[in-house]
Amino acid sequence: MNSHTLRAAASAPALLLAMSLCAPAFAQSAPADEPQQNRDTVIVTAKADPEDPPVVAEARERLSETPGAVAIVSSESYAGRHATGLVDILRDVPGVYIQKKWGGDTRLSIRGSGIGNANHLRGTLIAQDGIPLNEADGYGDTQLVDPFLARYTEVYKGGNALRYGGALLGGAINMITPNGKTAPETGVLRVEGGDNGTLRGHASVGGRFGEWDAFGAVSGYETDGWRQQSEGEWQFASGNLGYTFGDDQEVRAYVSGGYIHQQIPGSLSLAQALNSPELANPGNIGNGVGVGNYQRDQSVQRAALQTRWRFDANTVFEGGVYATHKELDHPIFQVIHQESDNWGAFGRLDWTGELFGMKADMFYGLSYRSGENDAKQWVNLNGSRGALTAQSYQDATGLDVFAEGRLFVMDGFALVAGGSYGRAERDYRSIPPSATVVTDSETYDWFSPRVGFVWQNPDGVQVYGNVTRSVEPPNFGGLAPTTGGFQPLKEQDAVTVEIGTRGRASNFVWDVALYRAEIDNELLTFSVNPGLGIPAATFNALDGTMHQGLEAGLDWNITDGLRLRQTYMWSDFRFTDDRQYGDNSLPIVPEHFYRAELRGAVGNFWFAPSLEWSMSDAWTDYANTFEAGSYGIFNLNMGYTFDNGPMVFVDVRNILNENYISNFTPVVNWSTATTAQRNIFFPGDERAVYGGVSFTF
Repeated sequence: MNSHTLRAAASAPALLLAMSLCAPAFAQSAPADEPQQNRDTVIVTAKADPEDPPVVAEARERLSETPGAVAIVSSESYAGRHATGLVDILRDVPGVYIQKKWGGDTRLSIRGSGIGNANHLRGTLIAQDGIPLNEADGYGDTQLVDPFLARYTEVYKGGNALRYGGALLGGAINMITPNGKTAPETGVLRVEGGDNGTLRGHASVGGRFGEWDAFGAVSGYETDGWRQQSEGEWQFASGNLGYTFGDDQEVRAYVSGGYIHQQIPGSLSLAQALNSPELANPGNIGNGVGVGNYQRDQSVQRAALQTRWRFDANTVFEGGVYATHKELDHPIFQVIHQESDNWGAFGRLDWTGELFGMKADMFYGLSYRSGENDAKQWVNLNGSRGALTAQSYQDATGLDVFAEGRLFVMDGFALVAGGSYGRAERDYRSIPPSATVVTDSETYDWFSPRVGFVWQNPDGVQVYGNVTRSVEPPNFGGLAPTTGGFQPLKEQDAVTVEIGTRGRASNFVWDVALYRAEIDNELLTFSVNPGLGIPAATFNALDGTMHQGLEAGLDWNITDGLRLRQTYMWSDFRFTDDRQYGDNSLPIVPEHFYRAELRGAVGNFWFAPSLEWSMSDAWTDYANTFEAGSYGIFNLNMGYTFDNGPMVFVDVRNILNENYISNFTPVVNWSTATTAQRNIFFPGDERAVYGGVSFTF
């Protein structure tokens, strides 16, 4: 980071605090009875927030029973911003490291999950309405997410995702689709646009019709991109129909689909990323001859049938079945085409009552998923298919059987115990034109226990803690990066200890958690040649690794109409007595990361300057020989809501137009890497201005 940026970032918290202290006289022009700006908080507390819509309040209450770190992001929190994907949904969630690479491709890591994964997602479950967006082998993708097709988003960090059968280091992210009963408005029409030819439209409508309710929405987005070879377009559609046939009893059908076309600019050298960030990697550009014209075209269709059935005052069942079809056409070092079908079923019972004369509750259930993937590769002829070079069939299944219960041994104090049994199967077969027919298979099974506690005082302040085992079997991207059969990978095994507190008192809302994970066989990834997009190599750490950190979120409602939000993440991820790397730090995630936003309102007008500050340099390699620089960028969001009329907003990103490294792909040893292998850096977005208008009816 240059000295100007460093000084600006270092003074930013003081600047935001000074603005907050100077602002009360300004903010008092708002009506005296104006509610405080709590409605968009991501922090879960046991003390209800009267501003929360009922469906969000219910979700917060349910998550507050978790003996660990969780969060809720309501759609209100980004309704007045240019939100393009998961990166905009999760930006204020403590402990979540999420950074754009290009277009809709995003690096996501929770507590170091999938650290260094060169492409796509590993180590965290992403779901919509409890239905996995991940493939059956755990491979995931962040691009198939439209923020405006989520009523709210639940974030379960680490073992706190047990409710969905999760046993992953990163936990789970579950987006809940609006329906005719929970949509905040009957209809929404939204249009926005901005720099680099960006244009988006969104429309939704929903309502109740006696015992029936329905909801439907469509979105379209296109951009020329600010870098070479970065043009893209997205289309999404979603609908659901529900029938209520009793008190807390319903059945609901979901259908959704999406299409993504995205050119891929690729990663750059450090000098290029800082001095000419608009460039694409030369090998990625369509030039009419040879390999090139890197892009990603993907379509998905999903359908599900779910039910919620309350048997009595103490027992309720939720379950469903689903099916997904995906098709990927992906010209990179070769043209990759994958066609996959996934289906599954899940069921969960929630019970409340008494046990041994003490108040108790529990949930238990199972989740099963199965997937088949037909994968082919061709020679890349400037984005078109040449000769067929590889073909394989990849079949995966997964089963989780899980349970967790709370026993209130005294008023306000509950002991928690639970666990999950998991089983995963991987079957693989490659056929000519590969050199020979290769078949391989692997089965993993495990039990992940969990114990913890939750203490709560009469004001809703909570202290919680837990110890949880998590297991991650390798996916096909790690097991079979080529057609030569499985690599000798073991499942990643971790035990995480977590303790924290959350609550609401006076003008403060907080959530602070400390965690430490001891990991065996951590699945680590490095890129052989980032510039060519060749599949990354995955290996197990030879000896143990350790992830520990602090996740902190604090909302300070300074006065009516003025709120300061701050999130801080300390991440200490390293090898432990490794025979090759000693106690070296793991690459990618900076040790200290901070975000702050000051949001003020005067009548119907709001303004929200914000800061994103990567406070520490981050290692680029496992050998710890080179670091990428820290950075700080400022943004500004403001808007106005007309009485009984539309809402208009302006969103300015990276106001000072700083050139910075958003994130990068790790290498084994920077000092011995070739020039091509050092092309690992993704430049952060340049300054851009977006504006929009939203009509509700």
